[in-house]
Amino acid sequence: MSCSLRARVAFARGHDRMIDRRSFKRFWLEARRRLFQEPVDVALDSSPVDLRIVGRTLFHAVVVGAAAGLVGVLFVRALDSLQLVLLHGLVGYVPLRANGEDAVKAAAHFRWWLVVPVLFAGGLLSGLIMRWAPETRGGGADATLEAYHSGQGHVRNRVLPAKFLASLFTLSSGGAGGREGPTIQIGGAIGALASRLLKVNARERHILLLAGAAAGISAVFRTPLGAALLVVELVYDDGFENDALVPSVLASVVSYAIATTVHPEGVLLAHNRYPFIPAHLPLYGALAIFTSLGAVLFLSLYETSKSFFKGLKVPDHYRPAIGAAFLGLFTLALVFALSKALNVPMRGFGLLGGGYGLVQVAITNAPWLGKGWVAVAFFAGMMVAKAIATSFTVGSGGSAGDFAPSMAMGGLIGGAFGRAARLIFDDPRIDPGAFVLVGMGAFYGGIAHVPLAALVMVCEIAGTYDLLVPAMLAQGIAFIALRQHSLYHSQRKMPRVQPPPGS
Repeated sequence: MSCSLRARVAFARGHDRMIDRRSFKRFWLEARRRLFQEPVDVALDSSPVDLRIVGRTLFHAVVVGAAAGLVGVLFVRALDSLQLVLLHGLVGYVPLRANGEDAVKAAAHFRWWLVVPVLFAGGLLSGLIMRWAPETRGGGADATLEAYHSGQGHVRNRVLPAKFLASLFTLSSGGAGGREGPTIQIGGAIGALASRLLKVNARERHILLLAGAAAGISAVFRTPLGAALLVVELVYDDGFENDALVPSVLASVVSYAIATTVHPEGVLLAHNRYPFIPAHLPLYGALAIFTSLGAVLFLSLYETSKSFFKGLKVPDHYRPAIGAAFLGLFTLALVFALSKALNVPMRGFGLLGGGYGLVQVAITNAPWLGKGWVAVAFFAGMMVAKAIATSFTVGSGGSAGDFAPSMAMGGLIGGAFGRAARLIFDDPRIDPGAFVLVGMGAFYGGIAHVPLAALVMVCEIAGTYDLLVPAMLAQGIAFIALRQHSLYHSQRKMPRVQPPPGS
């Protein structure tokens, strides 16, 4: 057989095998369609509910919630570990801890001369990182809202690692801010990244941004329902982003499940049971007024601080370090003064970090805390001090949240008010702890324009709905009183549908 003939025979055999493979592939695809796809399509089409949308929503929520939950757990673990090395091990500064926060052993010696250098170094590293992604400056919630409204739901990929590291250095070195704000932006960045990978449309991209933000809060703050309500209420200062509610709830649940698998579920703030006493409702109404006044004071200090640091003729990335140095000097002055006045060893009085430990003291007292009007003055003064400390950190552009300090300031106002009311009216039924919890929600709910979310979150962190009615009253009054004041400038008015002409 000639070479050309053998080649033609081999080609024919190969061609036949290729045809056989193509035929088998067509046969398999047709069989799969008839055996699996058609029954599924019939079931979906005949179902009384839209299972396609249900499946798609669940899938997106699981992806975003799981990713945000894992990153949130990693963030908390890294932050606790680095804080243990820097603040506890190196400086010897032990912040006050809430009941639900990890307790640490007392440091052997307080090296007060290292407070300012450690804070300055953390602020400097944070500022250099934020130079790579300027949108990560500040708390994180405002930038997320800006991405939602003006950025078409897009968040740059670099925001995720930049916010993670910048917040890690700011908070582990003692920055006066919380973890929740950074995780809003981190979770939002995860949602935006997922939207690109899943190739969703513009509307779904916006929804996944909010779902990721909710999952981020849920992983850190352990309030799954409150986190979902917060993000949909935060978008507008006068309404809700209803379409994002269910995806945010689902993503928040998944994230919460992951977080509680790593860290056992528990109540953040230990407290008593608070029976509902109708005669005390006027006191809660008065608390809302005082809380609103305190919120206006904080916003004034915060805006003044931002203007001051913006006016400094230094590069933006050096400003967090300057703010951290101011915070360190202010903290040292207060620690020395309070230690001498209260006749106790130098300790963390809640200025550094989020401040939940000081709120815990306001609820359950402490052996070193003074009695009577001394305690009232202490908590009122610490509220002002916390406002100044937070303004130094967040106002200078430090990557730390404003959520936890706002909650803490409201709790301190409640602690002072509740003790004062008990002294004035000589009523043993007045429990200052109840006013602490109600004040927390009224303060943040008022300045963030999220009354419903704040109401639910306070009940979740307390682990009880005993104070639901007093909190509803205080939230309503604070919301009305603070309508012209807002912590977040990127909030927008909800679009209104114009009625047709002549209607």
